[in-house]
Amino acid sequence: MRFHDLRHATASLLLGEGVHPKVVASLLGHSTIQITLDTYSHVTPGLARDAAATLDKLVASKIASNTAAVGPDHMR
Repeated sequence: MRFHDLRHATASLLLGEGVHPKVVASLLGHSTIQITLDTYSHVTPGLARDAAATLDKLVASKIASNTAAVGPDHMR
């Protein structure tokens, strides 16, 4: 395994686990997070799925809290 392969694996695994790109960029010595994201974000297809699931939970929670705040008398 080449050193570059280890760097690539490190970035891919950390980004895939939701580590902030700024932290990954710092660990890899990149001058900007844009370099990190341009180079490694394509290898984390599960992130879009995770983001959609998170958004779904947030929206459902917001709807539930608004419904609870209004109360059952106003639901008619």
